[in-house]
Amino acid sequence: MFITFEGIDGSGKSTQARRLAEYFRAEGREVVLTREPGGSPGAEEIRRLLVEGEPERWSAETEILLFTAARRDHLERTVLPALERGAIVISDRFADSTRVYQGVAQPELRVLVDNLHDLMIGREPDLTFILDIDPAEGLARGMHRLAGAAIDESRFEKRGLPFQESLREGFLGLAAEFPDRFRVIPAEGGPEEVFGRIVGVVEAESPCPA
Repeated sequence: MFITFEGIDGSGKSTQARRLAEYFRAEGREVVLTREPGGSPGAEEIRRLLVEGEPERWSAETEILLFTAARRDHLERTVLPALERGAIVISDRFADSTRVYQGVAQPELRVLVDNLHDLMIGREPDLTFILDIDPAEGLARGMHRLAGAAIDESRFEKRGLPFQESLREGFLGLAAEFPDRFRVIPAEGGPEEVFGRIVGVVEAESPCPA
């Protein structure tokens, strides 16, 4: 089972991905918890190119190529080997983030993103949670979290609130486009409250039978 978490910056994806991994491990299942960009040694090197520096460091087209290269390495080194041995893979972001982030910059690039995905990745998650939060709150959370970080990874947050508002619209648009795979989870409230909503979906749909 391949599960991903998506949403705007500061929506709590990392926290909830970690909680869901703990939930499945408590049931005796093997879980690989990973992230994008990153998740394998080569992809982590590319991550630094993507998340550090000024907002206009790369064109949208270059970003697409970098994200796809990182994702291919992540898929080869981490995701597919884990799925092949029967593990549950939970990833903080995957291809849907590229569809949204680069599509917001230039909507016509969505076709390029999907074509590269079909050629080089060819794998969609089985289930995707979108954590939906007010963009202003998410941006404030994200900047607060990054303020104490040793490495400045705020390149996308630096694009400001209008960008985050467009991202939210993009993620909700994907959920409407692919309702069978996406589940939109309101991200207001404490982490336990949000996780309760996620577990409710997991238990109701039983995506990972014991």
